[in-house]
Amino acid sequence: MSNSTFVFILIGVASVMMASNRVRFDVIALLVVLALMLSGVLSVGEALSGFGSSVVIIVASLLIVGEMLDRTGVAHAVGNFILKKGGSSETGLLILILSGAALLGSMMSSTAIVAIFIPIVLRIASETNLNASRLLLPMSYAALISGMLTLIATTPNIVVHDELVSRGYDGFGFFSFTPIGLVVLVVAIAYILFAGRHLIRCPEVETPEHSRRRSSREIWSDFRVDERIKSLQVLPGSQLSGVRIGDSALESDFDIRVIGVLRGSNRSRTHIAIPGADFELRSGDLLLVLGEEADRERASSTLGLNPLALSEADRTRWSWELGAAAVLIHPDSHLIGKSLREGTFRSRFNLHVAGLRRAGKSVDEFEDVKLMASDTLLVTGPWSRINQLDARNHDFVVLEIPAEQMDVVPAYRRLPVALLILTAMVLLTVFDVVPLTAAVLMAALAAVLTRCLTMEDAYRSIPLSSIVLVAGMLPLADALESTGGTRLIVDSLMTNLGDSGPLIMMSAIFFLTAGLGLFLSNTAAAVLVAPIAISAATALDVSPYPFAVAVIIAASAAFVTPVSTPVVTLVVAPGRYAFMDFVKVGLPLLILVYLVTILVAPLIFPFKPV
Repeated sequence: MSNSTFVFILIGVASVMMASNRVRFDVIALLVVLALMLSGVLSVGEALSGFGSSVVIIVASLLIVGEMLDRTGVAHAVGNFILKKGGSSETGLLILILSGAALLGSMMSSTAIVAIFIPIVLRIASETNLNASRLLLPMSYAALISGMLTLIATTPNIVVHDELVSRGYDGFGFFSFTPIGLVVLVVAIAYILFAGRHLIRCPEVETPEHSRRRSSREIWSDFRVDERIKSLQVLPGSQLSGVRIGDSALESDFDIRVIGVLRGSNRSRTHIAIPGADFELRSGDLLLVLGEEADRERASSTLGLNPLALSEADRTRWSWELGAAAVLIHPDSHLIGKSLREGTFRSRFNLHVAGLRRAGKSVDEFEDVKLMASDTLLVTGPWSRINQLDARNHDFVVLEIPAEQMDVVPAYRRLPVALLILTAMVLLTVFDVVPLTAAVLMAALAAVLTRCLTMEDAYRSIPLSSIVLVAGMLPLADALESTGGTRLIVDSLMTNLGDSGPLIMMSAIFFLTAGLGLFLSNTAAAVLVAPIAISAATALDVSPYPFAVAVIIAASAAFVTPVSTPVVTLVVAPGRYAFMDFVKVGLPLLILVYLVTILVAPLIFPFKPV
């Protein structure tokens, strides 16, 4: 058996294994590396060369940049904008959701975009009484289309760019194929609005109200805290201005506890959760307080405070700063038989107790009540402290943490810095100041150095399975080239289609990529077809760029099955979709994307020889 035949068989076996969805893709990639190594098709160094490829460095760095955008609240801001501007119209919301997912995905991992947007879409569906299944599938398609918008949007783009450079051509610029992607996006939105959404079944989809995790407000209502937590502003001339919280007599004389302070103007808000006794209050501060209504009114008139409702933006930011949890007193807890004051709860745990329930009933004036086993406390404090409660399992059993924990944006104060880093990375790439690899690596390092995320967060943001998949599949293309397999495919294409013109060849390249993408990952499909596409262009004596663009667009057009890519797979469960939903909606969209590619790409990248 010739080496080229072995490589074709290996590709076939890998395709079947991936299509079966029974073996992890990263394991298949490692088996491919091992097979190439043991068969002698490639040397050990050649078989492992993918792990040292610039593609791997770029992919890892972009995952870190995407994590930075997530942790600083860029994605959350987009979701809130959609909620605010979309109203209750399904058409308006679809336009905003699809546009938001596509544009944001052009700078982040499309898989991450879908993971971020699923709860946003479910929340939108809940608040507008729309069926979430008519929103989730289109959203995942828009996230796929985001891969067609910029060079860094998805791994196949980097693979094709790298293949062009390795063949001696200029690589793509940051926005080289953006016009084609934008046309695809507009066509896809029109298709979804006029036809696609009507092809989707509409099963009842579980919304956040029916999910297991309740909101903070629902948990607070069990303890009557929603009646006791309010905001008071320190007026000019107030007795509290310039006074430390510990010296203010707010708690001793008025039984009011300050659990947060909001300071500054609308443009430069600072939120301080659980300020200490030494924290000095200022005129204009907005205090988040716990206390009975009568006590709040008495303190307001005596100390110069004014009740002031929080804006929606401030409520959101408080949910990122100030966490809560319902905890059960453990039978062996050292707090049993002591009141909260006697147990020095606040100083020991740096948390406030906002409520107490005993035997299923809320207890008033609970600060001096002796605690018993099975009492339930509602505690509030910084999320970092809330997340540590599980470690106190000799004192507490954590019963419930509100759903807001899933939406916490830990580094939202760094959002302007994150946007600056992203802008710098794009400009460095667009104007070719430094190579793409250097630009994205600089952005990843800047994210850590500016504390948008920690180094540990950066490492956690890089799924090792994704890196292994990319690195393991890259040598397969080298094996296809070195054994003459690429030449065999190109010769076959030339024999059958060579006289039909570049458009027909480009069509064949498109559907070859899309077809392989049904079985292999879209990255693996791009790895295999990119060298074939460039070689076919060379054989026809035309520019390789239209063919390379066909690979890029087709690799991101995995609309037809729910197993082609995690971007689509993620919405199957929350949307309760069947396999045929993807075929019915995705196949016409694939044909439309093909037509856009064939009609538009040659206008931007002519077939003339280079």
